[in-house]
Amino acid sequence: MSPLAQPPVHAESAQAAQTLAESVVQSVDWLAIAPPTVAAVVGLAVLVADLFTDDRRKALLGWVSVTGLAVSLLALLPLLDADRATFCLTGDPDVCSYTADRFTLVIQFLVLGGALLAALLSMTALKDDRKNLPEGEFWFLLLSSAAGAALLPAARDLATLVVALEVASLPAFALVGIRHGDRRSSEAALKFFLSSVTATAVSLLGISFVYATTGTLYLTQIADRVENVDGQLHTLTQAGVVLTLIGFAFKTAAVPFHFWVPDTYVGAPLPVAAYLSVVGKAVGFSGLILVTVVALPSYADVWGPALAVLAALTMTVGNLGALRQGATRAYSAVRLLAWSSVGQAGYLLVPIAAAAYADDTADAEKAVGSTVAYALMYAAVNLGAFAVAALVGRTKSLNRLSDYRGLYASSPLSALLLAFFLLCLAGLPPGVIGLFAKVTVFSAAVDAGLGWLTVVMAVNVVIALFYYLQWTALLFRAPEGDTAAAPRPHRVPAPLTLALALTGIVGIALSGAPQLVLRFADIGLF
Repeated sequence: MSPLAQPPVHAESAQAAQTLAESVVQSVDWLAIAPPTVAAVVGLAVLVADLFTDDRRKALLGWVSVTGLAVSLLALLPLLDADRATFCLTGDPDVCSYTADRFTLVIQFLVLGGALLAALLSMTALKDDRKNLPEGEFWFLLLSSAAGAALLPAARDLATLVVALEVASLPAFALVGIRHGDRRSSEAALKFFLSSVTATAVSLLGISFVYATTGTLYLTQIADRVENVDGQLHTLTQAGVVLTLIGFAFKTAAVPFHFWVPDTYVGAPLPVAAYLSVVGKAVGFSGLILVTVVALPSYADVWGPALAVLAALTMTVGNLGALRQGATRAYSAVRLLAWSSVGQAGYLLVPIAAAAYADDTADAEKAVGSTVAYALMYAAVNLGAFAVAALVGRTKSLNRLSDYRGLYASSPLSALLLAFFLLCLAGLPPGVIGLFAKVTVFSAAVDAGLGWLTVVMAVNVVIALFYYLQWTALLFRAPEGDTAAAPRPHRVPAPLTLALALTGIVGIALSGAPQLVLRFADIGLF
C-alpha cells in the first residue's frame, strides 16, 4: 500500500490532542480577577523600578504604590452589576475556583481600602526612618500581601484558599521585621512567623483530611459530599474540621492562639501593625467564613459551639489584657490597641458562630453579614486610631498612654478624631456606627438562641468602656507640669493628613447613616 494512501494518523492524533487540551484549559475572566492582579503587577513594577531609582526619588515609589491600590479599588466598580466567576471546571461550569460575588467585593473593598490607608501611613514612616526602612522592598511586600488578601475572599476551592492565605501572610512576616538593626522588630517577626507556620501546618493537615474523605477541593462540592461520607470516615472528617478551625483561629488571633499579637504590633513599624490589625483580620475571618458556612454547613454542630466558646474567650482575654496596660509603660498605647484588636476579634466571631444555628441559608447569610458589617466599622475607626498614634509617635517615640495627656491643647483636631474613634470602638455616641455594629452582633447572637454569649458580650462591653473612656479622658486633661512645656503644634505630612481625613470622613459619614453598612454588607454566599 502506498504511503500516500495510509489514513492520516498524525492528523487525527493532533486533533484529539487539541480537543483534550481544550477540555482541560480553563477560560480566564480578566475583569473578575483585576483587583488582586493590579496590586500584584504594580508590586512587581515597584520592585523593578527601585533598582533604577535614585535615593532622592524613592518617595515616588510610595505614590506609585498608593496609586496602584487606588486603581485596584476602582477595578471593583465594573463588578458590581452581576456575579462573575472564572477558572471553572469545563465539565461543570457552576464549579469555579474564583468567584466575584457580593461577599467577595465587600471584603476586597475592605482589604484594598485598608491597604491604601496603611500605605498612606507608611509614606510618612518611611520618610522619618529612611535609614532603617528600605523603601522599594517595603512597597513590594505591602502590595504583594494586599494582592493575596484580595484574592482570598474570591477563592472557592481549598487549594486557592491556602495559596491566597500564604501570599497574604509571607510578605507580612518580612514587613514586621523589615526595620534594620531593631531587635524588637526581629523578635516580633520570628514570633509571628513561627505562630503562622504552625497555623498553616495545622490547617493543611485538616484540609488533607477533608479532601481524603470527600475527594474534592471545591467548597460547593465539599458541602454536597461531606454529608454522605462513609461512616468509617466520619471521625476523620470531624478531625479535619477541627484542625482546619484551629488553623484559622491562629490567623484571626482568637484565644488561646493570640499570644503573638501584642509583641508583633509593638515590634513592627506602626503602619504595618495597623495593616495587620485590619487586613490580617479580614483575611482570617473571610477564610473562616468560606470554610465553615460555605464548605461545611453540615458540620455546624461541630464548628458552631467551638466558635461560640472561642468568641467568649477571645473578647474576655482581649479586653482584660487592654485593661491592664499602664499609662507610663513603654508602647502602652500600641499594646492597648493590640489587645483591643483581640477583643474585637471576639465580637467578629459571634455572628459566624450564630450562623451554625440558622434555620436556613437566608438566616446564615444574615448572620455572616453582621460580621462583615462589624468588620467594615472596625476597619475604618481602628485605622483612624492608628493614624493618630502614628502622628503622636513622630514626637513621642515610646508611644505611651501618658504621652496623649493634653493632646487637645497641642493638636485639637487630632484629639477630637482619636476621641471619636475610641468612642466608636466602645460603642458610645457620637460614635453611632460603633453602637450600631454592636447591636447587629447582639441581634445575631439573640436570633441564634445564644443567650449565654450575649451576657458575656454585655460584660465585655462594660470592661471595654473603662479603658476606652480612660484613654479618651486623658486627651482633654491639662498637660503635666508647666503648660508652656506642652508639645507645640507641628506640621503634619500630607499622606498622614490624608489618612486622618479619610478615616474621619468615613467614620462620621457612617455614624450619620449607619444603615449603609448593613446595606453594603448584604452579601450572597449561596
